[in-house]
Amino acid sequence: MESILHGMILAFGLILPLGVQNVFVFSQGATQPHIFQALPATITASLCDTLLILLAVFGVSAIVLQFEWLRLILMTAGILFLVYMGYAIWKSVPTTTNTNKALSIRQQIFFALSVSLLNPHAVLDTVGVIGTSALKYAGTEQVFFTIACITVSWIWFLGLTLAGMVMKKLDGKGGLMNLFNKCSALFIWGTAIYLMGGL
Repeated sequence: MESILHGMILAFGLILPLGVQNVFVFSQGATQPHIFQALPATITASLCDTLLILLAVFGVSAIVLQFEWLRLILMTAGILFLVYMGYAIWKSVPTTTNTNKALSIRQQIFFALSVSLLNPHAVLDTVGVIGTSALKYAGTEQVFFTIACITVSWIWFLGLTLAGMVMKKLDGKGGLMNLFNKCSALFIWGTAIYLMGGL
């Protein structure tokens, strides 16, 4: 029970702060015509978090990130993807005014992969916090801890998608969503600039 509660609190604490991944998943819930059409982004983000948590618990990612050249490639690719994604979101039009402008399934998966796996800070947070905390447990307790972290991640992203859908219904003319898209793009570009400082 302790390992499950620990995993849930820890995962929630890591995932709660506003980040590019959260902004993107929420925006898909708000811009796609139907919730099912927003699921590619939700599922991709959840699967990526699941992968990172598993790598953190097993310590693989900590070993990989010791290589400086790999860190530079990861950060450079992440910055380029964020710049492009910010542009795509800035240009997107709320579905209330033009349903043809919503991101396609391929774009959703592509962007969700980039903001989940090409964000060095998110990777390091997962490794440093969840990976280190997992060392406290062994055997079945470690399995329960890992499952708890993964479960919180899936519930959170689904909740963000639903919240986006609710916002879209409350915003009949799409004006609020359009403003949100612009703010999201600026936030994403700001993150890209912040990452440039770490090169």
